[in-house]
Amino acid sequence: MIALIVAGVTIAAMLIVDHGPWSRAKTQPAHVAMYATTGEAARAAGAAVLPTEPKSPVEPARPGPKTSPTVNPVTP
Repeated sequence: MIALIVAGVTIAAMLIVDHGPWSRAKTQPAHVAMYATTGEAARAAGAAVLPTEPKSPVEPARPGPKTSPTVNPVTP
């Protein structure tokens, strides 16, 4: 009997939280909704993706053993 009461209260709480007036879809302003991804917004703002500068030839090698190459490299 106690389990049924707990289940009933839990289901009622879930329905109130999930379907209350505070869970309605919120419209976005036009300047936010215009871009689907962060990359599109960055390009629209004038940002550019630049390659990383190569390491300095005087930089010492990493200490410790060498790591093995990646088994399944991710290709874009």
